[in-house]
Amino acid sequence: MIRIGTILLSMCIASIASSQCETWEGLPNQSEAEEAHSVYRQALKTEDYEIAEEYWQKAYDMAPGADGKRDYHMIDGAKITMNKLKNEADATKKQAYADQIIAFYEQAIKCYEDGNLSVSNGETVDSRVSYLKGRLGYDMYYFMQTPYSTNYEYLMDAIKRGGNNVEYIVMDPLAKITVYQYQQGKLDKATALANFQLLESIADANTEGEYASGYEQAWGAAQAHYAPIETEIFDCEYFKGSYKEMYNEKPDDMDNVKTLIVLLKKRGCADNDPFLTELETKWSKYASATNAARQADFEASNPAFMAKKEYDKGNFEGAISKYNEAIAAEADPSKKASMLFSKASIQFRKLKKYSDARTTAREAAKAKSNYGRPYMLIGDMYATTARNCGDSWNQRLAVIAAIEKYSYAASIDPSVADEANEKISKYRSSLPEKQEGFMRGVKAGQKATVGCWIGETVTVKFN
Repeated sequence: MIRIGTILLSMCIASIASSQCETWEGLPNQSEAEEAHSVYRQALKTEDYEIAEEYWQKAYDMAPGADGKRDYHMIDGAKITMNKLKNEADATKKQAYADQIIAFYEQAIKCYEDGNLSVSNGETVDSRVSYLKGRLGYDMYYFMQTPYSTNYEYLMDAIKRGGNNVEYIVMDPLAKITVYQYQQGKLDKATALANFQLLESIADANTEGEYASGYEQAWGAAQAHYAPIETEIFDCEYFKGSYKEMYNEKPDDMDNVKTLIVLLKKRGCADNDPFLTELETKWSKYASATNAARQADFEASNPAFMAKKEYDKGNFEGAISKYNEAIAAEADPSKKASMLFSKASIQFRKLKKYSDARTTAREAAKAKSNYGRPYMLIGDMYATTARNCGDSWNQRLAVIAAIEKYSYAASIDPSVADEANEKISKYRSSLPEKQEGFMRGVKAGQKATVGCWIGETVTVKFN
């Protein structure tokens, strides 16, 4: 009996072959396709899969390739089908959904490779195909119960197309499948070792950047998966031959020496291994001769770093002095604003120089547009010193001044909005009492000047 999934997959593949990359550009019903696209995309964001599927089907039927610049209609089709798969108990239906998901991904890949979909945002066809195959390989492993041999091919293809730029989500399932297949005798030692080195090179190439932590975690998980077979496939002697060749090519390159020390230790070489000892002795002499000079140069060139160092030692005046050096030399407005904020924070919280701190905070806000943090700091200054602002009336006016700063910070900088609202709620009970305002002849909405060092004019609000 032919499986339902096989029939559906065959239908999808046949459909792909017959111009399933068509876009809505120039179609008589282009606006209808665009509207269906917009509706289903919004529904998908809110996980309203019933509405999403209805309008996705319309958009897909009219223009599988959308505007020719995105694969949404194919990959969103896979997402909608994945939702069905996750909520389906029947094994036959689950397999049919899995086949459909694969077909959607293959459709998108083919459209890119045939030039019927264009890439954007600095991507290449290879990088996009790598991304799609990696995502599909991930879903195959965790949700689709695809045979490991097929799953393995997709993950390896993702790496082949993307190289070290492959998405980090492929690392964990590839490591798991490799180890399992090796243990089952379906992959040999050389392949298992080569895959480990492949994953290692991907991790090493992505130690910096937006997704560095993701690669680091994935690499850590991959190493853990290899732990049960590490004694079978790794040994120090296995690597030493190639490492000695690397050393002999550049014996005076100290970066090369350091790299080899790390690699030898990573490969389990004993601490008293003659080659490792030779390299460590050479590195130690080099390091002791250069570290002091490098440290001095670094400190002279990085006053902001030294400011943090002085702060950690409790030398707050010294920290201010170093921040002044760094601020004077900094051309980047954002970095300058950040350092000014740090300086203001020290003046306020550690040195209790409120007027100086406010002046510095205002400089920070001026250096960087829509920077709410300095106004949050000024608000904290007002709230902290409110009790020292004369009688009860003036103390409560100081609270209004603090709340106004928090409100302004939230209005210009969404990143501080939650914190600002929490503080506003905290201090709202300390607003002036309406009865006291009545006795003073002051109504809500009138202007009043806060006494003491604050000197702000505020709009009166009552508790």
